[in-house]
Amino acid sequence: MPFTKKLQKFNATIRTVEVGTGDKTTKLGGGNTLPFYTFDAPTANTAKIGIEISDLGLAHEPDCIKEVYAGCETVADMAKKAITIEGVDFLCLKLEGGDPNGENRPVEELVAVAKEVADAVDFPIVVEGCKNVEKDAELLSKVAEALQGKNVLLMSAKEENYKNIGAAAGLAYNQLVGAESAVDINLAKQLNVLLKQLGVDSGKVVMNVGSSAAGYGFDYLISTLDRVKAAALGQNDDSLLMPIITPVASETWSVKESTATEEDMPEWGSVVERAIDMEIETAVACLACGTDAVILKHPTSIATVSKMISALS
Repeated sequence: MPFTKKLQKFNATIRTVEVGTGDKTTKLGGGNTLPFYTFDAPTANTAKIGIEISDLGLAHEPDCIKEVYAGCETVADMAKKAITIEGVDFLCLKLEGGDPNGENRPVEELVAVAKEVADAVDFPIVVEGCKNVEKDAELLSKVAEALQGKNVLLMSAKEENYKNIGAAAGLAYNQLVGAESAVDINLAKQLNVLLKQLGVDSGKVVMNVGSSAAGYGFDYLISTLDRVKAAALGQNDDSLLMPIITPVASETWSVKESTATEEDMPEWGSVVERAIDMEIETAVACLACGTDAVILKHPTSIATVSKMISALS
């Protein structure tokens, strides 16, 4: 008896959000199937990969990342090197030096770094804050102003500071807004609604529904990704039809599995291989469950995940 394949068709389509300008743009979202379900419909826009660099330069990076950027003296030099790595679709500048509990670098200094990077590369740019809601409210608003015309994605707009970041990025300076919620479909939906009520065009919003390294508790993240994508497509939920971006590198390179030395944990093997494996495994799981873009750090991770995306798309 012949097998007749039944296609799963959705009436909804994830919005397409373009990051960058001119010929150097990258498109996030745009799909109307579950991840990699090419047997249901052709892939509209393949999943994208960003590469993360920090305003802190290489001082706090592991040796294997320092090797990648050998000879780079400034963050702008790192940016120029980063965008040449095969498989990279956009650059992510993380302004972690602004953290009041860390370096506590002044806003003006961080904005200058962002401007220097944006002027140095003709490439789509995502800017992450320092994870402090009060500092990010001021910082990302100033970055949005300084990078007018670049069509950058400003991450870290949370329920506590979305008015500042949303008004600056999404309204005043015509940038894109990254809506960050804490691994809960209802919180993600609520933040999107709040941004819309503020006046931000839903077509300028990209969701970050949370991030975590593969391991204990990771099921909460991937199940949330699954639920968001299923609700968006299956229920045609307008408040969830935004593409999703997941910052993987910032989570996976800080866990014990990636940082414990070979002297302390000889049975775990090479620390470099462990860190890269953790980054790859986390990224692949997120992509399979619904994220439209991942942010990575190591060229080997980027090459591996890029190859997987190409093979399955």
